[in-house]
Amino acid sequence: MASTSSLYEVLGIPVNASGHEIKAAYRKLARALHPDVVSVKQKDMSANEFMKIHAAYSTLSDPDKRANYDRDLHRFRQRPTGLSSLSSATIAAASGYAYCGRNWETDQCW
Repeated sequence: MASTSSLYEVLGIPVNASGHEIKAAYRKLARALHPDVVSVKQKDMSANEFMKIHAAYSTLSDPDKRANYDRDLHRFRQRPTGLSSLSSATIAAASGYAYCGRNWETDQCW
């Protein structure tokens, strides 16, 4: 999975996706990328990708977190430079959301 510009792209869903679509996309990706189901050669990459999709699901499946994320994402996109060079990790870190095994709201790792 390449560097993406939003948590929606991490899950491969549109911005207006329903809760059901978010859950379905997460489950599909989790089944394919979970470290317990991939080959030994891909475990490290798979673990990182799995953490990304889990963090995206964690934020987007909670209505309050999603609303805050959407507001912050819109604010970032309004900047003159846009998001083209920012990764979803950068966006998540800057906006205070869980990403890649770290909860930025409580400053704790999972």
